[in-house]
Amino acid sequence: MPEGDTVYRTAHRLDAALHGQQVTRFDLRVPRFATADLTGQTVHEIVPRGKHLLARIGEFTLHSHLRMDGAWLLYRPGERWRHPAFKVRAIVGTAAQEAVGIDLAEVELVPTRNEEELVGHLGPDPLSEQWDAAEAVRRLSSDTRSIHVALLDQRNVAGFGNEYAAELLFLRGVLPTTPTPEVDVPALIELGARTLRANRDRVDRTFTGRARRGFTDWVYGRAGRPCRRCGTLIRRGEIGADPTRERITFWCPNCQR
Repeated sequence: MPEGDTVYRTAHRLDAALHGQQVTRFDLRVPRFATADLTGQTVHEIVPRGKHLLARIGEFTLHSHLRMDGAWLLYRPGERWRHPAFKVRAIVGTAAQEAVGIDLAEVELVPTRNEEELVGHLGPDPLSEQWDAAEAVRRLSSDTRSIHVALLDQRNVAGFGNEYAAELLFLRGVLPTTPTPEVDVPALIELGARTLRANRDRVDRTFTGRARRGFTDWVYGRAGRPCRRCGTLIRRGEIGADPTRERITFWCPNCQR
């Protein structure tokens, strides 16, 4: 699942492949920007912002969001794609590499001077050089909703998704439904930032310290299975800011109280 660490790796991989090169192919397969053409422009940089990806090309920024299933893949020009063409929503090609965006939930092109209109609402990003832990604590602490909902709100902290929320709350021994004012927010933020940084360079993230497939999570995706710590069966539920935004959550009723 693409969360802040996944987007970080994606941005750095794309930047390493395209940075400083001239665009030779530019194709956005979304109606609003179908006629946009940045061929001949230079790729200045590709950077992450929470779970958002910003490709600064010429005087424009190509913004994309991976959501649940999106990805950016690199190919050599002319190389056969390993996925159906109908999944492609964006192509940025140079003489040496082609970046192909598949199943992207959001694709937008704006002048770089206006990119804050797209991402300016985001809270501090633990993987950013401008990370402001105190501001993240302030924003999260002022949210009176359940901690699981508050932690997923990108306006509080940018980068945490559903897997991180479930795993961080387990590690802190906190029920997902706990009102945020009752949580030790500074400790949670510190753990979250440290975990994101530890996972940002790993192909497969882990919360248990084990890299073996099937052993990387404490509770996420493990409903009905015994807790790795105490043996109690993991529970599953749904929680959200409103009925249209409910997310599946997992917890151990013994370890999280």
